[in-house]
Amino acid sequence: MDESKITIKATDEILKGVYANLLMINHSREVYVLDFMSVIAGNGALVSRIFMSPGHLKRTIKALQENLSKYESKFGAIIEAEELKS
Repeated sequence: MDESKITIKATDEILKGVYANLLMINHSREVYVLDFMSVIAGNGALVSRIFMSPGHLKRTIKALQENLSKYESKFGAIIEAEELKS
């Protein structure tokens, strides 16, 4: 597929984006489920649920690793966030 010819449409609501500071991952043989949540002051909400095939998830992880490396090369090392306390 020629990605330069893909047209993506998004509603204004989707373009606003959502904040997530917690990710829970579940999987079966066929699919990964990524639940993005926002937890503030002990209260949380599921803000997005993404389903991905294992192959696509692996490509996504590679793309994230490459972009993280580029970011840190340009702006310096990122300090990992602390785990949320329950």
